Amino acid sequence: MATRIGIIGAGGMARYHIEGFRKAGGEVVAMADVNHEAAKQSAAANGIDRAFGDVAELLASDIDAVSVIVPNKFHAPIAIQALAAGKHVFCEKPPALNAAEAREMIAARDRAGRQLMFNFNNRARPESREMKKLIDSGAAGRINSAQAKWIRRTGIPGFGGWFTTKALSGGGPVIDLLHMMDLAIYFMGNPKPAHVLARTFDDHITLKEFKGPWGIPDREGGTTDVESAAHGLVTFETGQVLSFQMSWAELVQREEVSVVFQGVKAGGKVERLFGTDGLDDTAIDTCEFYTQDGATRVDRTIEVEPCEDMGRIGSAANFVEAIEGVAAPLNTAEQGLALMQIIDAIYESTASGKPAAI
Repeated sequence: MATRIGIIGAGGMARYHIEGFRKAGGEVVAMADVNHEAAKQSAAANGIDRAFGDVAELLASDIDAVSVIVPNKFHAPIAIQALAAGKHVFCEKPPALNAAEAREMIAARDRAGRQLMFNFNNRARPESREMKKLIDSGAAGRINSAQAKWIRRTGIPGFGGWFTTKALSGGGPVIDLLHMMDLAIYFMGNPKPAHVLARTFDDHITLKEFKGPWGIPDREGGTTDVESAAHGLVTFETGQVLSFQMSWAELVQREEVSVVFQGVKAGGKVERLFGTDGLDDTAIDTCEFYTQDGATRVDRTIEVEPCEDMGRIGSAANFVEAIEGVAAPLNTAEQGLALMQIIDAIYESTASGKPAAI
């Protein structure tokens, strides 16, 4: 019998989740949103029979799993509510507002005996899958260091809305653009983080000329109290190190989304460069693997099929496959917790001016 899934949150990301679930053979049977009219419209547009204005009503229906696509503040409480109702949970990133909430989610998962996964969709990109195969084969050897970037020049997602309100979002680009940090740690073998030295900056966070192109309306009188950029270094108990750069608003030439790593046997790069911040029409994708044959450089280009959704559909499909036991999960809740520990430490280090221990 196919896995029956309910969608919580009628926003734009729902279409990727729905397509991925259906691709894996799941049935999307219901939609819920506090804006009942939005739920009904999204359900109708996506061929979903039922729409609810109350999450509790959705959870009381005959579903096996839910997808949580709501502002970050509500990730943990809704996921915990769904797990308590005996449902598997696929939650949008970030896992929660902080590590303490992520721990509560894991405890709820353990009580329920259900699956809890997060939409770290860049792990599902074709480039990432091929690079991970090479790394897992031993071709790169131990990865000593990596650099993770998601940087934008004009990428602030509106002013005064939930994205720029720390109480609702948990943070700015540190939270919103955590994907490359996650992907780098995934390539490195998910080592346990030890210390973080970081700084956040807010120089351009209130300047309208740095707004991104996504059409998210500004909210007059709303709050804009998050960072515009962050830079730092993570050390791991294994001795590995990761540097990172994440920004919505920095004076760079173009948007860059990349992980570069240096292994004992080989290095590599997965990169997407955007011609215009947030738009794909002139994007350049690169996936390369660097080795030596004696004194000869061997640089390999890894060719994959284009994936404009950046793995979102594949990530959702993997959730259904993991529930049904036909594929290993691309991420675990414990990995989500480790990422939230690093994010907490970024803000702690910024506040203290010193390295933060994890």
